[in-house]
Amino acid sequence: MTGGPATGRAGRLALTARLATARRAVELLDRKRRALAAECERLESAAERAGEAFEQAEQVARMWLRRSSSLDGQRTLLDSMPAATTEVVLRYGVTMGVSHPTSAQVDFGPEPMPAGSSALVFTMRAHRTALAAAVQLAAAQRAVALVTRELALTRQQQRALELRWIPRLERRLTELAQRLDESEREENVRLRWAARHSAGRQDS
Repeated sequence: MTGGPATGRAGRLALTARLATARRAVELLDRKRRALAAECERLESAAERAGEAFEQAEQVARMWLRRSSSLDGQRTLLDSMPAATTEVVLRYGVTMGVSHPTSAQVDFGPEPMPAGSSALVFTMRAHRTALAAAVQLAAAQRAVALVTRELALTRQQQRALELRWIPRLERRLTELAQRLDESEREENVRLRWAARHSAGRQDS
């Protein structure tokens, strides 16, 4: 960002422009950081709700599994496993340039007809509900992870500009301004000396 050494008035203009660009970048990064922090908080709340929904669905599924195991036996449970493949469709959104899951839909296919008690039917449906809740939770946690990572990177970039690049540019600009002032004072002294010297020769 700082480039090579800048000298003279052109160098001062270049450093001033770089400093203005760096400060503008800090403003943009701060705006991005605040937007990401708000989105991260929203996603964390959504993930917490998804976690609670999964825990409840998982408990119901366990309850029905115990009942069905007692009534129908393990063999009937295994024979009732669906033959169709379950598919998951994720939808993505973008927050401040970060792509992350916004929803997850589970396609279970046709519901099989188990040869067992009514408890087996409730067991299958409860496990479908639990699986859908698990997928929703996984998508919510992935969204939190992606946005959190971008938030950390944005904070790092902002701190680097605020604590390293901008102070460095300010110091270089101050040093260059001091050198230019000294050069101007020396030039003024030379001009005054030359003027007096020229006037003295004319008088003689």
